[in-house]
Amino acid sequence: MRNYLFLLLVSFLLSACVQKSSVKPPNVIIILTDDQGWGDLSCNGNTNLHTPNIDKLATRGITFERFNVCPVCSPTRAEILTGRYHVRSGVWSTSTGGERIDTDETTIAELFKAAGYATAAYGKWHNGMQAPYHPNSRGFDDFYGFCSGHWGNYHSPMLEHNGEIVQGNGFIIDDFTNHGLNFIEQNKNKPFFLFLPFNTPHSPMQVPQEYWNRFKNKKLELFYHSPEKEAVDFTRAALAMCENIDWNVGRITDKLEELQLTENTIVVFLSDNGPNAWRWNDGMKGKKGSTDEGGVRSPMIITWESKLKGNTNINTIAGGIDLLPTLIDLAKIETIHTKPLDGVSLKPLLYNENPQWPNRNIFSYWNGQTSLRNQQFRLDADNKLFDMKNDPGQTLNVADSFPDTHNQLVTAKNNWNLQVLSELDADSPRPFPIGHPSMPITQLPARDGIGYGNITRSNKYPNSTYFTNWIATTDKITFDTEIIRSGNYEVELFYTCPLQDVGSTLLLSCEQSTLQFQINEAFESSLLNKDDIYPRMEGYVKAFQRKKIGSIYLEQGRNKLTLHATDIPGSQVMDFRLLLFRKI
Repeated sequence: MRNYLFLLLVSFLLSACVQKSSVKPPNVIIILTDDQGWGDLSCNGNTNLHTPNIDKLATRGITFERFNVCPVCSPTRAEILTGRYHVRSGVWSTSTGGERIDTDETTIAELFKAAGYATAAYGKWHNGMQAPYHPNSRGFDDFYGFCSGHWGNYHSPMLEHNGEIVQGNGFIIDDFTNHGLNFIEQNKNKPFFLFLPFNTPHSPMQVPQEYWNRFKNKKLELFYHSPEKEAVDFTRAALAMCENIDWNVGRITDKLEELQLTENTIVVFLSDNGPNAWRWNDGMKGKKGSTDEGGVRSPMIITWESKLKGNTNINTIAGGIDLLPTLIDLAKIETIHTKPLDGVSLKPLLYNENPQWPNRNIFSYWNGQTSLRNQQFRLDADNKLFDMKNDPGQTLNVADSFPDTHNQLVTAKNNWNLQVLSELDADSPRPFPIGHPSMPITQLPARDGIGYGNITRSNKYPNSTYFTNWIATTDKITFDTEIIRSGNYEVELFYTCPLQDVGSTLLLSCEQSTLQFQINEAFESSLLNKDDIYPRMEGYVKAFQRKKIGSIYLEQGRNKLTLHATDIPGSQVMDFRLLLFRKI
């Protein structure tokens, strides 16, 4: 409830936002890709693939050559959304609740919405599933996609639309783009803010056949600089997915031209981290998960054809934390920031050839590793110093050659760890809320539960998993929850169960409230694995039956929700995917 009251205060402050000018404000589109490295574009010199539409953006706009994001997905998204280092906003993991942005943070969508913009996000959210962490609770009028860190199927998968479970339509990136095109069409006469967080080329390696046909037998010309590390078929699959991304970027820009919106629309293109495997990346050290240059350097292109000079490269370092202040500045939105931003507006760099720009440090943190980058040097996680101007591959430690610089950067890192990283409290329990008033539906997926006894996850990476091997009445699944509003909730279950095992009786309990139900209908599904181009690390998914199981009274407060079987006539209870709670 305290967080809810804080959100009301933030909303009140945001309502004070005003446009500085009566001129129609610019539309804004952010296209964020997932696991696409800096080198996965033909405009950056990769001759293994062709990305003409993204290349065209670079020709028409401004490219930041030294743009820093985070080593993995959810932290980068948090920094783009808040303009603050992800550790400040409570994001410490990519799953099981650690990916959620604290509710006292203000998002870029909230700022644009308060300024009168229509707002939408279509794709991979990865910053919280249950309201008030859900995108519909963070400033987005419309959301279509999935909130987990990765998804197990890219061809007409189970998705959600504003909390309602729906069936996707076609290849997932094409589907997200279709929703983006419809949103642009519907809001062509008013300012809009569109966030397209695509989820490729993140695995599983699935892509429409026409794209794979281009690459399955293609002879590649460029490889990772230690070629023995590269899985070439994985590279081919990733590049095929990047060409599909490019086609969809072209669909967006074509729609803007068709509606004559190009000159009044800011388009930003970037990725969330380095490449998800060893492949050509211009000799940089590191990949996804690393705080070295190859793990955090992202392509970043910004276009606004009526305002920004095209075919321009900027070598000044910048980062994902800078997008919020930059876009707010370009849109001329005045607002009150409830917390200090770590990012700065890049507008002076965009408009001036030689602005007075101070040297700055940009920090990268993940999994106990901190590195920092200034204009010339990178201090890595082991306090080795690299001259990035003369040694972009980080091959020679120059700490002894630049002792003053080394000492300054080590001190800066230590201070950052003390003053900023110390705000991250990964051990502080944050339960999963049910019944927040900003949304009528709450999802509790297997990802957010804990299995006991014989129950196991379908894969060690929890984001898109289900629980299986439920064979004993001593087995159970629990969720650490906080009920926001007392009352009756209608509950739905997503499950599979073979015919010979139908009949288990289960009890859903929360404090003194219970709901008894029975699995009385069989539903079987094979694993959806036929579309993979390359073997995945994450688990396979399948289709699940949706069943209304009744209603339960939930009392406001911190409670443990438990699901267990009281009778198992067959060899197992079911495979469990999801519970849905709808306030009655």
